[in-house]
Amino acid sequence: MAGTPKSHHHHLTRKLLTKKTTISLLLIFLFNFIFFTYYSHHYPSLSSFNLHRNRRLHVTHSLEPPQLSFASASKPWPILPSYLPWTTPSPFLSSCEGFFGNGFNKTSTILPRASSFAANGNSSWFRCHFSGTLRSSICEGGRVMMDPSKIRMSIGGERIEEVIGRSDEEELPVFEDGAFRLRRNGVGRKRPVGKKQPVKAVSKKFLDENVDEGEIMKHTMRELFQSMELVEDDADFQCSEWIEEPTLLLTRFEYANVFHTYTDWYSAYVSSRVTGLPTRPHVVFVDGHSKTQLEETWEALFSSIRFAKNFTGPVCFRHAVFVPLGYETAWFKGLSQHIDCRGASAKTLWANPDDRKTARLSEFGEMIKAAFDFPVDSPKRLKPSSEHNVLFVRREDYVAHPRHGGKVESRLSNEQEVFDSLKAWASNYSQCSVNLINGLFGHMPMREQVRAIEDASVIIGAHGAGLTHVVSALPETVILEIISSQFRRPHFQLISQWKGLNYHAINLSGSSANPAKVVERLKRIMKSIGC
Repeated sequence: MAGTPKSHHHHLTRKLLTKKTTISLLLIFLFNFIFFTYYSHHYPSLSSFNLHRNRRLHVTHSLEPPQLSFASASKPWPILPSYLPWTTPSPFLSSCEGFFGNGFNKTSTILPRASSFAANGNSSWFRCHFSGTLRSSICEGGRVMMDPSKIRMSIGGERIEEVIGRSDEEELPVFEDGAFRLRRNGVGRKRPVGKKQPVKAVSKKFLDENVDEGEIMKHTMRELFQSMELVEDDADFQCSEWIEEPTLLLTRFEYANVFHTYTDWYSAYVSSRVTGLPTRPHVVFVDGHSKTQLEETWEALFSSIRFAKNFTGPVCFRHAVFVPLGYETAWFKGLSQHIDCRGASAKTLWANPDDRKTARLSEFGEMIKAAFDFPVDSPKRLKPSSEHNVLFVRREDYVAHPRHGGKVESRLSNEQEVFDSLKAWASNYSQCSVNLINGLFGHMPMREQVRAIEDASVIIGAHGAGLTHVVSALPETVILEIISSQFRRPHFQLISQWKGLNYHAINLSGSSANPAKVVERLKRIMKSIGC
């Protein structure tokens, strides 16, 4: 009987383990049920996206909404040192937060967002968030249908060599009625008695108040909303695919120009934050532009990219966000109106809020770096160094788009002479080690361009879109812009100011610079940073 107590002990242990296991399983089940119920009620946007590039998932080809799944192909948001909450109290009109952050504080609803358990739970929802500062709106909707067959434009994403000579008009969308549809169950604008065809989702008055075209000749987002219809019958809302994860829909204009693409990137980023997307969204280009080198950054910043014409049939988005045009950002508006803002650190603004200062450009610059897996939590230069990189951003010939001849317009006619003089000076400078970097950005991957910007103590360049990269520069980086008499435009002075960078300019009387004067200005800058 010596073994009896031991056997009895094992029996009790098994009973206890069985009871603990049962309790654990019940707790896990209860947690999952609560989690499922919460998200299906508050944010039913977690499943899969049909990816056009490397990230491929199963797509639901169904006329009915699929069951909720917790599998996600979305990238998480990185932790950014300059991040500040996007849900702060409404900023003052024309404040820096109004220009660069969340000034979209007036919400107009076309279709209300219903509970998943309500009788009209399968109804679409749609609303716009208007910024009185920027005079533009970020609109979003749920259960939004897009019919690519009703959007006239080229397919998009082709290699440039395949479509040389194609006009810009062919690449921009023309929307037929019903290109986008919302389904309603007894809410929204009423169909006139006896009229069977769908009705317009938004009125001209709504568009004038929320999506005013202003001075934009072709406001594609306004035209998109004009095509949007409200339908009630299931037969009018047939979806061949359901996209479950949050998706940005946008149209690009000057898509091969780095500055204008930055305005699109920034508008897409702000739209994601304002609408509170829990992960980085997918992107659908509602345009037919050919492929460019800049798509590398679209893919890095967001979860995936795809062209609207790549869908083979009507597609429904569980959560679609309609991004304002790049022309409607402060980056572009600042070229023609005064935006009195200065860059400051997020830490400073958290402790002492200031309507005339912003950390949003620093936040976005960190987002660019994080997208390419550069560390953003530990700045490289925390104290004076005996070795400094001076980056000369060059303008070079390359074919940018189908209508481009491959020759860039010279902004500094003796650029090579200036570069050679700087190189000779740097090799003989004895106060510290100066490495002059030849920034041939036109033939460098975006990741290497960002690395060169981050590693630079001083960035020099003639006025050109490549200088937009200074948004990713470290706080103590100094900018020296060489400006010919024909290109006195404030793009990069403003970006430097809004980011809080030390900016200098050499204004030329023509298009040629005196190399000795450029060298002398750089010497003074190097001394100012302890070199």
